[in-house]
Amino acid sequence: MPPPPDVTDPRLSRQIAFLIEIDQLKSVLRRSNLVNLSRRENDAEHSWHLAMFAVVLAEYAACTVDEARVLRMLLIHDLVEVYAGDTFVYDSAAAADQEERERAAAERLFPQLPDEQATALRALWDEFERRQTPEARFARALDRVQPLLLNFHTQGSTWRPHGVTRADVLRHREVIEDGSPRLWEYIHSMLDEAVRRGYLDD
Repeated sequence: MPPPPDVTDPRLSRQIAFLIEIDQLKSVLRRSNLVNLSRRENDAEHSWHLAMFAVVLAEYAACTVDEARVLRMLLIHDLVEVYAGDTFVYDSAAAADQEERERAAAERLFPQLPDEQATALRALWDEFERRQTPEARFARALDRVQPLLLNFHTQGSTWRPHGVTRADVLRHREVIEDGSPRLWEYIHSMLDEAVRRGYLDD
């Protein structure tokens, strides 16, 4: 990588360096396929898609939310995967140390920003993880809904190869229902249809 140009403003230098560092998110592959089945989705695409979910589906949050805060949360929620990698939600072995890996990544990543920005973004990331505010609950619900929709519209392209069952998906019901009962109602019906069509094992 070529050295950056000389910049006399150290704050701007840190901000630019952080933005270049998180470019790596575009190379972190998830298990979900694009709807056209041409390839797997990457983390940056996932974050953008979730931001659009929030814009389009905000009316279905369990209660009124600060949409700008939800958007910020969704844009930064997977940044730690630059270092920690993506953890497949149905891989119990990988999930065993996921929290530890991601916290270590957060402690490495966010301090690359100027102090007040590092503190603010880390606080948003922690809020998302803890799921204790309406905004965090809605953001976490969308994070669960998006891959389910991709799976349905690719005929279970991730579910089937990994032997994912309806019971496996239902273990995440609370995360979706807490953030959006209406979206859970939709997803529940979609899962029934997925089983009927053979996209998902019962």
